[in-house]
Amino acid sequence: MKFRITFVFFVFLSIFYGSAQQGTVSGTVNDGEFNDVLPFANVLVKGSSKGTTSDFDGKYTLNLEPGTYTIVYSFLGYETKEITEVNVNPGSETIVDVTLNPASSQLDEVVVVTTASKNTEASVLNLQKRSVALLDGLSIQSIKRSGASDIASAVKSVPGVSVQGGKFVYVRGLGDRYTKSILNGVDVPGLDPDRNTLQLDIFPTNILDNIIVVKSSTADQPADFTGGVVDIVTKDLPTKEEYSISLGVGYNSTMHFNNDYLSYEGSDTDFLGFDDGLRDLPIQQSTEIPIPAQDGVTVRQLTRRFESTLAAQQEQSLMNFNFGFTAGNQYNLNEDGTKRLGYLASISYRNTTEFYEDYINGQVFRKDDQDRSVLELIDDRTQIGDLGINSILLNGLAGISLKTEQSKYKLNVLHIQNGESNASYLRQENFSVNSNVNFRDVLVYTERSITNVLLNGLHTNQDASWSTEWKIAPTLSRIYDKDFRVTPFLANDNGTFTISPSEAGDPTRIWRDLQEINLAGKLDITRKHQLFGRDAKLKFGGAYTYKQRDFVVDQFAFPVQSRGSNFSLQFGGDADQVLALDNIYALDTGEGTYVRRDSNISDTFDSEISVSAAYLSEEFKLSSRLNAILGVRMEMFDLKYTGERQDGTRLEDEQILDKTDFFPSANFIYDLNEDANKKVRASYSRTTARPSFKEASIAEIFDPVSSTFFIGNIDIQPTYINNYDIRFESYGEGNNFFAVSGFYKTFDDPIEVQFIREARGQFRPLNLGDAKVFGAELEIRRNLGFIPGWEDFNLNANISIIESQQNFSENEEDARRDNLREGETLDDNRQLQGQSPYLINFGVNYDNEDNGWQAGLFYNVQGETLEIVGNGDIPDVFTQPFHNLKLNFSKEFGKEIQHKISLNFSNILNDDIESFYKSFGAEDRIFSFRSPGQTISLGYSMQF
Repeated sequence: MKFRITFVFFVFLSIFYGSAQQGTVSGTVNDGEFNDVLPFANVLVKGSSKGTTSDFDGKYTLNLEPGTYTIVYSFLGYETKEITEVNVNPGSETIVDVTLNPASSQLDEVVVVTTASKNTEASVLNLQKRSVALLDGLSIQSIKRSGASDIASAVKSVPGVSVQGGKFVYVRGLGDRYTKSILNGVDVPGLDPDRNTLQLDIFPTNILDNIIVVKSSTADQPADFTGGVVDIVTKDLPTKEEYSISLGVGYNSTMHFNNDYLSYEGSDTDFLGFDDGLRDLPIQQSTEIPIPAQDGVTVRQLTRRFESTLAAQQEQSLMNFNFGFTAGNQYNLNEDGTKRLGYLASISYRNTTEFYEDYINGQVFRKDDQDRSVLELIDDRTQIGDLGINSILLNGLAGISLKTEQSKYKLNVLHIQNGESNASYLRQENFSVNSNVNFRDVLVYTERSITNVLLNGLHTNQDASWSTEWKIAPTLSRIYDKDFRVTPFLANDNGTFTISPSEAGDPTRIWRDLQEINLAGKLDITRKHQLFGRDAKLKFGGAYTYKQRDFVVDQFAFPVQSRGSNFSLQFGGDADQVLALDNIYALDTGEGTYVRRDSNISDTFDSEISVSAAYLSEEFKLSSRLNAILGVRMEMFDLKYTGERQDGTRLEDEQILDKTDFFPSANFIYDLNEDANKKVRASYSRTTARPSFKEASIAEIFDPVSSTFFIGNIDIQPTYINNYDIRFESYGEGNNFFAVSGFYKTFDDPIEVQFIREARGQFRPLNLGDAKVFGAELEIRRNLGFIPGWEDFNLNANISIIESQQNFSENEEDARRDNLREGETLDDNRQLQGQSPYLINFGVNYDNEDNGWQAGLFYNVQGETLEIVGNGDIPDVFTQPFHNLKLNFSKEFGKEIQHKISLNFSNILNDDIESFYKSFGAEDRIFSFRSPGQTISLGYSMQF
């Protein structure tokens, strides 16, 4: 009922505000001589007195009555350009970006005929063309065409970019530690303690302007990336009054309205993405828990504080659904419009349900360590079951901006709330230490949130020869695993189930709290000047980032005490009976279930990272066509750790890493013609990849679902990388574009996570032997109008071919050599962890502005990728190619084209997501498997 009322309210707003008569022409004036915007250029409507000037960042806005106009752009010493046939529709915005080139001996006039409208894809191409660094971009227009609902789904179409686990971006086939995700140009913490990058599925597309992937380094970029920097640019303030709503549903035949779906009863606020306190820790860390023989009354009281629900329950699953609302406007504060105040507000909600039958994760197979003639792998531990996931994503963005003639101030507040409830029932079979079969009910609730505040200022002097930009961005990130419940039952030969600590383990409850404070600030100062008689630009500044992470684990076991045959350990195989009131420890009999603190002192830590940076760069022309950008960046990296070893040795504010490094960079851009539509780029840079908080630690963190341990490494060191890039670019008419790139990277002391030899189920990060990665990228964007009748079709295709060579460390080489099979030889190197040998993106889309129809067919795949590096008798694990084919249809309609309905089909090929153990001469064995099925999504949006 509330939803219906909200929808009617939004419809009322659309009627009220839909009567706007004027339209808007807006855009950016760019400097064709220099890779920059052109401030204070004249923008006039030909044949009238209406006009304006571009502001200090090249932006301009004209409010005009509906009609067709010619817009004239001019600046002293530059050509005058006329854009004709600019169509202005009531209540809509027409975007026209122009580039003015310097006049050689006299002021030339250039007349261009255009029907510019919503050319945001062209705007991103223009940004790419003018950039001093090698980059690729993705506009919101392209994202909407692809039907992507979040950034992780959208960014896969960028050349050389893949997404792991539906969340984490890999650039050029390199793992997440070599890719950096930033928000509006500044650092933000991630929402996964096991990753170095920010998970991108939490960002809905309705808050985006574009996504920029920088692939070559400049001095003003952070040094801790190698594959690329993914910059998430949120919406800027609108140039006019703007409101929009969106609604959507999604249906997957294998996941939705399935009566076998697994779940459990949570809190009343789960639907909002957070727990209302139901799953809060019932016993404080300072509370001492006696054994029953000492104080049975206290033990019984403490045990009863825990929720008794432990079993995954079957129920019918629901469909996915989402909705969003965005509002914004800008107001003139004086008559000439040199002072403007604007605001932007956006809120969105997404509820997704997934169900995986015969789900597999974390199986272990090994080589026979006694007989090398045995090629087939031996079963060590298998695990299969069903998994139900319900994920809620609620986010809000609010921003205000004040722009004066020479300054701009912007304040953005972004909050993202994610709650994910998992329930699974798993069958685990062990073959080595204890040969048995056990069944596990696993209930997991993870609450994630990120709150980011960005305060940004940009200032110029009167002629814009000096500019200063500063950013301050505090961020609070929280990840709470609240009441992680695992209840194992041993399967007996007679068909019964028993709680057996020695065979399957005790029932376990875990609370894991991670809180990270991130304070980031940066200052960039630019001075335009003359060098060697040509325009040049000096840029210098600094940055500081402070990160502090607390990771606290509370773990409890629930052993069952039985003195004879009076109390059964079977509970009928029902996990909910373990903590049923009648089965909790009884004072009169001394039998029943009781709580015991089982925390591991080494899985709790407090760690701090600080990065202080300063940089200097100079952009100048060596000739009329050759542009050079030379720079150096200095970063001081400091990591301190507080935690305790298993033996009781405590590290208090211990300095684990203290590094001061210089990172040089050089970028060269050569224009092959006078129009600068064909370019050759070449660059060199030195960058780094640093260990994460838990990697540079003495922590030992247990995952009760996969029954694996992560072991930190206090001696781990950063990786240093030399990057070489070369690229040819050709910009054609409209959005036509062609590029071919080559890259080569060398790695000193690369960090990888490996199985620990002779310690099955344990992983540890290590510095391994040196490595190198090299490859090529090809991208084509082409309008198919050269084929009669195909004027509204566009082709987008890119392919990346990547090769890596990782030298073995001494320990790894010894372990691999000791476990060679008969007839097997050891290569000199192997593939780098996380590196994909190829990436393919292909898309054909249809877009007809006259009838409002859009359609697109998109294909994405990445090659077999080394996921986990084996060690000793444990072979390597490789993710398999996932062939993702999507088909989208949409129709815009309405008097002012303000309505849009879309229909999307994903995973048309019905492919599976899986990883395999691969070993010489042996059949591939499954490490993990899930079948995502096929999803149909229907969406509606309205702008008013």
